[in-house]
Amino acid sequence: MAKTASALHILVDTEQQANDLLDQLAQGADFQQLAKKHSTCPSKRDGGNLGEFRQGDMVPPFDKAVFSCDLLKPFGPVKTQFGYHIIKVLYRN
Repeated sequence: MAKTASALHILVDTEQQANDLLDQLAQGADFQQLAKKHSTCPSKRDGGNLGEFRQGDMVPPFDKAVFSCDLLKPFGPVKTQFGYHIIKVLYRN
């Protein structure tokens, strides 16, 4: 049976932007508010919420990060062909 996960993410164009946002998160900023303000992904409307997806549904670097990083802790930056992601995994099954 395929593993599933649910995650939020923020997609930005540069590694510097991603690192700046990680710093803000470390200082207590709200992940979903930052996603709404800064993300270039359409999921920004939902605070970066990607919903539940299966392992293998996302591009490989993103998929690997989601299924290996700590839960509920912002992780990144993860580089893909779309840009740089900050990922917060809500749960894995």
